Amino acid sequence: MSEGGASPTTYPGARGRAGWILFDAAMQPWFTLVTTFVFGPYVISTLAETPAQGQAAWGFAAGFAGLAIAFLSPPLGAIADAAGPRKPWIAGLGLIMMVCACSLWFAAPGAANALLLALVVYAIGTVAAEMAGVFNNAMMPSLVPPDRLGRLSAHGWASGYAAAIVTIVIAIGFMVAPADTGRTLFGLEPVFGLDPEAREGDRAVGPFTALWFAVLVLPLFTFTPDKPRSSLSGGQAVRQGLADLRAGLAALRRDPPLFRFLIAHMLYADGLVALFAFGGIYGTGVFGWSPVEVGLFGILLTITGTAGALIGGPLEDRVGAKPVVLTSLAVLTFASLCILSLTADRVFFVVPVEGGDGLYGALSEKLYLALGGLIGAAAGPLQASSRALLARLAPPQARARTFGLFALSGKVTSFVGPWAVATVTALTMDQRAGVSVLVVFFVTGAVVLMTVRSPRTAG
Repeated sequence: MSEGGASPTTYPGARGRAGWILFDAAMQPWFTLVTTFVFGPYVISTLAETPAQGQAAWGFAAGFAGLAIAFLSPPLGAIADAAGPRKPWIAGLGLIMMVCACSLWFAAPGAANALLLALVVYAIGTVAAEMAGVFNNAMMPSLVPPDRLGRLSAHGWASGYAAAIVTIVIAIGFMVAPADTGRTLFGLEPVFGLDPEAREGDRAVGPFTALWFAVLVLPLFTFTPDKPRSSLSGGQAVRQGLADLRAGLAALRRDPPLFRFLIAHMLYADGLVALFAFGGIYGTGVFGWSPVEVGLFGILLTITGTAGALIGGPLEDRVGAKPVVLTSLAVLTFASLCILSLTADRVFFVVPVEGGDGLYGALSEKLYLALGGLIGAAAGPLQASSRALLARLAPPQARARTFGLFALSGKVTSFVGPWAVATVTALTMDQRAGVSVLVVFFVTGAVVLMTVRSPRTAG
């Protein structure tokens, strides 16, 4: 029997796969609305004294979250392997995320310790959201045959991107409005009487995120099969899980492809985490974008990310994950270098440009918009193919533990990326200088990945 309770040739039907795929859609608003395109920019534009200070504070909060995930994900993944089911972990962690999301409402302008509240709640909620993803990822190999893992992973990412588009449209079309106009993107007054002056629309994305997750995660719990519960007691499962984790770390020395892949993933995931954490914040601080402009930027990224994930999945099944990941890293490196050349009044470092009226009026803003689309198109297949490659490399008897190590490799130094951006930004008071460190992560990750011999090549 496989992990999911199915034989090697028997997998759940479409409803079981759909439930798993919808988890990415359920969790997406936390990363899209809270982290990147609505609440994060609100924090740096309203709660922080300056955009540079806000970017630094947000980076340190993201770094602390990454450090906590680094310590928690491997032992919890190993314990889940020993105990059996993954859904109880997803439910508990999802509940923590929902409580944190609702708490964001109270980070109001002028409220006592509003910035501290926003940063602490954001960090805790991010830990819960990322950890829930560890257990959801561990269910992958029991849902489809090995030659369809790429498509399954891509469909998961694509559902997340589709959810991002829908939730951003809802947020900037019906909830979030600039204080100077009081109107949303659709020219409407914010729903439920949300006050633009008090930035209630920006804060309301937290409770909306919790409600969205509660509804869309239901198919996972209803239709997707889980690993049967083991005969171990709670204490035995903890001891067995920790022993398995120690054995798994020791086994990495005997599995060079998996070990080198985890190192490569550790490096380029750091850059990707920081890039998405500061994408909307960068636009707010450098170009002075309104919530509507940041939201439209997010829609562009999610559209191109959806297209990239849907194209990258079948391509990965045909040519292998390694070429897809390396190509994606090359594109991200190029886009990051180009972003460094942009300011509100210059492009390519030295060419002066004038501002313009309307949305994205300056040429530098239009170029940043185009580079954002390129980043989205590369990030989709990068993440989907990385997850599919790990599923192929993972030992069948220790998939949750291996996905815990995967999360570890993506998070053990994930605080380094945001902290590096935050530190350089704080030292220079220049948001562009902070972004420059991302290139190092993408290039070194690609170099290490070139040494990995994928299962398809090896087989």
